[in-house]
Amino acid sequence: MSLRFQHKRKVSFLIGISILMFFCLLGSLLLGSVPLSISGLYSILNPFSDAAVESNTQLIIEKIRLPRTLLALLIGATLASCGVVTQGLFRNPLADPSLIGVSAGASIGATSVIALGGSAFGASEFVYSSWGISLVSFGAFIFALLSVVLVYSLATGRNGTSVATMLLAGIAVTALAGGFTSLLEYISDSESLRRISLWRMGGLDGASFSHVLLMSIVLTVLSLFFYRYYLALNALLLGESEAKHLGIAVQKIKVHLIILVAAGVGVSVSIAGGIGFVGLIVPHIMRLIIGPDHRYLLPASLIFGAILLLFADTASRTIIAPAEIPVGIVTALIGAPFFIALLRKRHRYGMQES
Repeated sequence: MSLRFQHKRKVSFLIGISILMFFCLLGSLLLGSVPLSISGLYSILNPFSDAAVESNTQLIIEKIRLPRTLLALLIGATLASCGVVTQGLFRNPLADPSLIGVSAGASIGATSVIALGGSAFGASEFVYSSWGISLVSFGAFIFALLSVVLVYSLATGRNGTSVATMLLAGIAVTALAGGFTSLLEYISDSESLRRISLWRMGGLDGASFSHVLLMSIVLTVLSLFFYRYYLALNALLLGESEAKHLGIAVQKIKVHLIILVAAGVGVSVSIAGGIGFVGLIVPHIMRLIIGPDHRYLLPASLIFGAILLLFADTASRTIIAPAEIPVGIVTALIGAPFFIALLRKRHRYGMQES
């Protein structure tokens, strides 16, 4: 009876944050430098509506806010889902997807295209490709995957893949990538340096429906596979040897999860730039509320990650409207204080235990 009550409570929580996500999505569409009304939004989005709508309002919704809002929802959900899996894989609630070198590799790729590509291509050629995906994004994605391949190869030996070694390799690759990125920034001109800085701050201002379609596919694939492995992730929390005794193919599952996390974070970072803390704080908050069972933790983090990035993007567009703050700055301002408070709490708890 107790388990049944807990199940109902957790399902009710998932329904509650799903409703909250809907209102955050609605607020993201309505708020901005040009506030819109609910009736005007309904008239634009309802194909059967006969109400007259100003062309400027329709342009704002269809070309700017709708793709941007959907992209924020999808990227937030993707980063949070990858954060859950990373923390389960490393058995550490303070782990982050960037630990496996994805973000550092993406930074090298984007910086290389901006710093070196500007002199080789015309601005219109290297900023956007014909199908709407920028060469900067493409370079970021390729280097993100290469970094993960390097980290994985360094951590894999005869006895399989060591999670601890992967963590150390990720730190080393991140430091190496930081050195190369700094070198590229040093040789860049002022215009390229500004583009690099803006990319590293993260932003959704270049959102398009091609990006939304790509992220929809990525998130759908990740969600299906991650949820398929929720029992394995629960078993891994006990330790790898215990998971093996329970019949879990630990090595195979680790490889699959690392590839999926690398692809999800790589695509997200390549499109939106450096958006930090979503994959760290969202799974941790949800774990404190709903518990460590990945059956509920995965969907809860997915939904709350979407809420967080929707809120951050809306804030970035409204705080100093008509100008906007890069969304990565907003997530850092939200996430960093929470992370510091979390560390203080853990320190005090550890001091009490000793």
